[in-house]
Amino acid sequence: MKEKLIGSLCLFLAASIWGSMYVLSKYILEFVSPITLLWVRYAIAFVVLFVILRAFQHKKRRKVVIKKGDWLLIAWIGFIGYFISIFMQFLGTQLSDAHTGALITASTPVFVVLFARFILKEAFTRKKMISLVLATLGVVIVIGLDTMFLKHFLGNIVLVGAAVTWALLSVYVKVASKRFDSLIITTYAMLFALIFTTPLMLLQHENISFILYNRQFLLGILYLGVISTAAAFFLWNKGIELMDAGMGSLFLFFQPVTGSILGWLCLGEQLNTGFFIGGILIIIAVFIASKDEAQ
Repeated sequence: MKEKLIGSLCLFLAASIWGSMYVLSKYILEFVSPITLLWVRYAIAFVVLFVILRAFQHKKRRKVVIKKGDWLLIAWIGFIGYFISIFMQFLGTQLSDAHTGALITASTPVFVVLFARFILKEAFTRKKMISLVLATLGVVIVIGLDTMFLKHFLGNIVLVGAAVTWALLSVYVKVASKRFDSLIITTYAMLFALIFTTPLMLLQHENISFILYNRQFLLGILYLGVISTAAAFFLWNKGIELMDAGMGSLFLFFQPVTGSILGWLCLGEQLNTGFFIGGILIIIAVFIASKDEAQ
């Protein structure tokens, strides 16, 4: 019970942090390309995580040995999740808008439940299905198929791809967590993501030195690197480690609530009645999911 409570808190915090990320990244993407922003985020996050990991290992006086097959698993997590999925999130957000970006990628639990069934052999429980249906309905109600949705059609398709690839990440993090601590998985997966991102970043030929001379921009980049990446990715991996992957993924539905509210407050994006109806359904779904899974 204690592990489930801690896992729920970790997942809730991670989802809420990512919801706020859409508003900030929407602003920053007006000045740099998605791949450059991704590289800067990962560079900052890896340094922070590596320092923490080494300090933790020094304190415990032990060093974990990672075998070749495990390196491949961690590299896969870094590639499909931290490289492909997050790049698609940034690109989709750039082509769409902040609250729609947060909402569509919140459809990830649908894909997590499917992948977890076939890869992790997790059961389709009654509560899992009820929660999934309610939360998905909530997202559909909030998004709606209006002219704005069709206007951002390409961006929304890219965001669906981001949701699918993040679902794969969540499932394979669960696989890796049976062998390693979440801090190890997050740190080295981040390293591989940084390696995968670097060639594309260099092709952008962007001068990012201006970041150092713009205080607001610098603070925004640091927030994305330290809080939205290092902290949130670790919290998500830790939560998935402590909970059933399919049930835990439902906490992603808190992401659109944060993203939509901040998009309204900071970017002037409109919220309609559907947002509140859908939001209530999402909260009910996660509440049901948090109950004893055996029922």
